[in-house]
Amino acid sequence: MPQKISPSDANFFLGFDGGGTKTECVLADANGGVLARAFAGPSNPLRAGYTRAWFALSEAADCVLSRAKLHASHIGGICARLGGAQASSVARRVSTFFKGGFPHAKIRVTTDLDIAHEAAFGSGEGILLLAGTGSAALGRDASGRFVRAGGRGPWFSDEGSAFDIGRRAFEAVVRAEEARGPATALSQRIFEWHQARDWNLIRDASSKNADDIFPKTFPLVVRLADEGDIVSRDILSDAALSLAQLAESAAIQLAWREREIPLAKIGGMFDRSKFFDAAINVELEKALPGIRFVPVTISPAEAAVRTAIRSASAKGNAA
Repeated sequence: MPQKISPSDANFFLGFDGGGTKTECVLADANGGVLARAFAGPSNPLRAGYTRAWFALSEAADCVLSRAKLHASHIGGICARLGGAQASSVARRVSTFFKGGFPHAKIRVTTDLDIAHEAAFGSGEGILLLAGTGSAALGRDASGRFVRAGGRGPWFSDEGSAFDIGRRAFEAVVRAEEARGPATALSQRIFEWHQARDWNLIRDASSKNADDIFPKTFPLVVRLADEGDIVSRDILSDAALSLAQLAESAAIQLAWREREIPLAKIGGMFDRSKFFDAAINVELEKALPGIRFVPVTISPAEAAVRTAIRSASAKGNAA
């Protein structure tokens, strides 16, 4: 019979970083030492749906626990940084899901921006530029006041995101086919990239889940841009401008235009293309002359697990 584990023996912690494309899970001991790391599919419930989110979170957690030969009852705290968690209903539902599987864990579910900002700046001030499936900027000043730009979903904002770039890539192919826009290497590559024969398959797939199509087109666009495709470069140049405008909006809200501005970049869109990275930096330096780039030394999932450790050591449940 398996040994029963008491709450006092639950000395391990999980941190999750979940978005519209992938999920990272980190397992740590009480001192913050990372014991295992695993990746799974999307876990933003508002974009992937709750069923896919549950599956991704469970798969990632099961993987790290298996590697460390631990069980769910060994977990004393969980912090999940999830896209979509700014909605209180989402945070409550995800907290309930975790409580059902981890009997001794104190649970905290928070937005992807909050933990990402902590990964970059700790408790200090600065502007975080997040660029992945979605896009947003989050600023915090020395008093702890937060401001935000973007991050409201693909149909209302998220300009310059992987979703936005993918959508514009398909638009460019349509315009080229109809002689309303310039020729582009995207026309020859985009259907093969998605293993689709024609527009009907793309339309059907994107209507079922647009995140399965548009964000996953981003790697093709940056590859063709680095190979010299003018249309791909134009799409990325516009995206770079949009991302810089998000950061500029945060700076304006904080009244930081006339001072040094610490800024960190986090997300799967960075460090993927020499052309795109250079374009982003150029636009940021134009928009924010006082910018100082801050390197990010830990991942958002690692920041989340540190939050889980702190929350578990505090009084009460930080659900």
